[in-house]
Amino acid sequence: MSAVAQLAEALGRARRITILTGAGVSAASGVPTFRGADGLWNRVRASTIATPEAFANDPRLVWEWYDWRRSAIRDTDPNPAHHILAAWTRAHAGVTLITQNVDGLHERAGAERLIRLHGSLWHVRCYQQCPAGADAWRDDRIPLPSLPPPCPHCGGYLRPAVTWFGEPLDQVNLAAAARAAACDVFLSVGTSAVVHPAASLIPLARRHGALVAELNIETTQAHEYVDLTIPGPAADTLTAIDAAWSL
Repeated sequence: MSAVAQLAEALGRARRITILTGAGVSAASGVPTFRGADGLWNRVRASTIATPEAFANDPRLVWEWYDWRRSAIRDTDPNPAHHILAAWTRAHAGVTLITQNVDGLHERAGAERLIRLHGSLWHVRCYQQCPAGADAWRDDRIPLPSLPPPCPHCGGYLRPAVTWFGEPLDQVNLAAAARAAACDVFLSVGTSAVVHPAASLIPLARRHGALVAELNIETTQAHEYVDLTIPGPAADTLTAIDAAWSL
């Protein structure tokens, strides 16, 4: 039996299914990955852009990069991987989707029960954490009228509501993701499995007794916790699995 058929059979038996997605899911939409051969971090050093220190040093430069990313993503569409995963969440109440992506394409595909571990490019919050602006809100204006944009509540700077390198994840989202790892089948899709704590969900699911499957172009550091490996682009592998799994 092929790995696709084995996974489809396991999905058919499962009551709780959890899917962790990374940048590889959005690659077919034209969104650059971060650590692949053409990844953004091969051309832009994370330490110069996506850190609290970078923003404190040059908030305009950081916002210019994020404004460019928002503009690039605006012209993309969800690909078959996004649509298949979203359809699974709508058809099966036991499916939880956890993403490391901040591009908003899962939401645009109509995904339900989505946990955004690293925030969203389309949300902002007050950099100074003023009381009225501490909680993130959606602001999808492109381009933003001024960089850095001002907080409408206190006049300070707004920042992207994403998790930068060196910052802790939102504890509510992290706890929800950890609870979701207690499942029957856990899929790691299009993620390099090197960014923690997201990558730690893979061995956590294995400890809970889940069947763990990895769908990725390359084998990752999580391979020792994986029961099934299905190589290839996420849009292709998910299309094959979707065809084999009768919801």
